[in-house]
Amino acid sequence: MSGENQLVDASRTSDAVPPPASAPPAAPAAASSRARRLATPALTLAAAAAALAYVGTVDPNEPGHYPVCPLFRLTGILCPGCGGLRSAHAFAHGDLAAAFGANAMAVVGYFVFAGFMILWLVRAGRGGPSPRFALRPLYWWGIGAVALVFSVVRNLPLGSALAP
Repeated sequence: MSGENQLVDASRTSDAVPPPASAPPAAPAAASSRARRLATPALTLAAAAAALAYVGTVDPNEPGHYPVCPLFRLTGILCPGCGGLRSAHAFAHGDLAAAFGANAMAVVGYFVFAGFMILWLVRAGRGGPSPRFALRPLYWWGIGAVALVFSVVRNLPLGSALAP
């Protein structure tokens, strides 16, 4: 047997020395991994910021820029989302009172979204798991019930302050 064959044959035996452990990853790989982890939440935040900037620039209070709510157009009933664009426009301009007046439920949603994004960015930056927005069905039913009550109350004379 030649020397080359002996080396190959020696590597097949159980007495073979295991290959040396690889060196720890270099700093550029760690930075690349962190950038990869932050990419999804950062792009999600950028898309939401772009949408808010667009609504902040194109005033929904002027007719013709956005479509009218189909439920309101057909029935005259305000849905839970009616006034959401006016609320986003006021929110983008820092007018929280007008934002709450247009759609209080949407403003609560903006703050919930902001909290979720902060949590997601912090966890991604630290290398932790992505937050999961998994609620039990009971909570989803509760959110639906709150939206329904909000919608009914804002269509009644006593809840006219909640109408946009």
